[in-house]
Amino acid sequence: MSEEETVVYSCYCALSEDEIKEVGGELKEVDGVKDVLDGYDLCSASGQEDLIKEIKEKGIKRLLLLCSASKLPDLTFDRVLRETGVDPIIIPLKGKEDLVERVKEAISSTPSPKTTRKVVPAALVIGGGIAGIQASLDIADAGFKVYLVEREPSIGGHMAQLDKTFPTLDCSACILTPKMVDVPRNENIELITYAEVTKVEGEAGDFHVTVVKKPRYVDENKCTGCGVCAEVCPVYFKSEFNMELGVRKAAFVPFPQAVPLKYTLSRDACMRCGLCKIACEAGAIDYDQKETVYELNVGCIVVATGYDQFDARLKPEYGYGKYDNVITGLEFERMVSPSGPTGGKVLINGKPPTKVVFIQCVGSRDKNHNPYCSRVCCMYAAKQAHLIREKVHDAEITICYMDVRAFGKGYEEFYERVQRERVLYVRGNPSEIYKRGDMLVVRGEDTLTGEAYEREADLVVLATGITPRADSKAVAELLGLDLDENGFFREIDPQHAIDTPREGVFLAGCCQSPKDIPDTVAQASGAAAKAAIFLSRSKKAEEEVLA
Repeated sequence: MSEEETVVYSCYCALSEDEIKEVGGELKEVDGVKDVLDGYDLCSASGQEDLIKEIKEKGIKRLLLLCSASKLPDLTFDRVLRETGVDPIIIPLKGKEDLVERVKEAISSTPSPKTTRKVVPAALVIGGGIAGIQASLDIADAGFKVYLVEREPSIGGHMAQLDKTFPTLDCSACILTPKMVDVPRNENIELITYAEVTKVEGEAGDFHVTVVKKPRYVDENKCTGCGVCAEVCPVYFKSEFNMELGVRKAAFVPFPQAVPLKYTLSRDACMRCGLCKIACEAGAIDYDQKETVYELNVGCIVVATGYDQFDARLKPEYGYGKYDNVITGLEFERMVSPSGPTGGKVLINGKPPTKVVFIQCVGSRDKNHNPYCSRVCCMYAAKQAHLIREKVHDAEITICYMDVRAFGKGYEEFYERVQRERVLYVRGNPSEIYKRGDMLVVRGEDTLTGEAYEREADLVVLATGITPRADSKAVAELLGLDLDENGFFREIDPQHAIDTPREGVFLAGCCQSPKDIPDTVAQASGAAAKAAIFLSRSKKAEEEVLA
């Protein structure tokens, strides 16, 4: 096929009529471009009819199609190929920048013939929070093998730390725990916890992945989860799961509903007293256990690595880390949870708080930190205010906010319900928090009235936002992905929030952008559907070989 037979065809979704006229002459001068044409809605049925007609009338043998979509379904131009024998080469555009160079590159390259590739009928899911759990269950239910890799000793993620969910006030554990339990019970899922992905090679359909599982120093096959090792262990640590509000032993499970319910021994802080080994009747304690390396072969990857909580110490004006009664929203969740370190009692210096102030948008919508909205803070602060009202009926409760964003189903109604529960909303985030005697003083300006205020509080809860995980850059490099301007994994375009520029790699949950639990679960199921469709090509390949 000669270069002289190449025609550039632009859809008006990519370039306007005036832009096509502006660059058309320059494109015609490119070696190998025979003509520059344009049309409307080329991906529609009528647009393709026009395209087919032009191809036949003008005898077009090679077609470069300029459009605005970064990703099109595989069969979008299948009809054009069937009726004309011409398979359009798609060049996605967001403007005319670098257009000539991209056309030159497309002309000089030889399009790869469409062949049936090998697709390994298995998926890797990275991250065992609610997004990773949902994606794994859905892919497995579609009949494909799933390897679920989680870096912590248990799956569950941040959702396992929550007491209630908004706006229904359902028990978080009651939603999450059954899904967690279903993971190891599903014969198509292999759960690899306390492990990290260290290498990814190959391409879509045939990825070769190395996973390194850290030693628990407890044999998972022998451990019965009885907890005797923790009972006799003399070493105490601050509990990471309980946001350091409580303690755990060197031999531990993160929380009672952990999956797998297998103990882990923190050898770096262990006294090596040997009491756990003596007490363990199952003989599960193994001080010499080494890391285990898995070599996996999968067809696609779902990234569900989750998020970090904004570090409130970066806002020193609020006194976090300086005053014990200034806490974060996630710390409040552990305090109010019946399985938390206080058994669900909200206590400050041994007493229930009488004056509580919530501060919204801590680390979000902030030009000095993160300019984006975290999308959950308004509602979880409202939920937590409701929980305070339930537990401390006479408490004075104030929420300091910039704007209330109650966008989800039932959110506005819940926001109005909380207001009726004697929760005062004050517009304008505080400028500082300081101490006066035994009380904190929250100072700020009410931007509705223009008046300055000072409110006393014996508990301040900071609604800290969602930030990208600290290891996002390393994971992105490992997978060959890009990060956006805020540090989250970049999708192929905003209309395809699940797809990444790398074929066969999909995104789910807050690793792509901040979102609430319903949206996270929905995106996870969407990623699972994409993965299952991709993996189904393995069955098509088998059918074609047999045929």
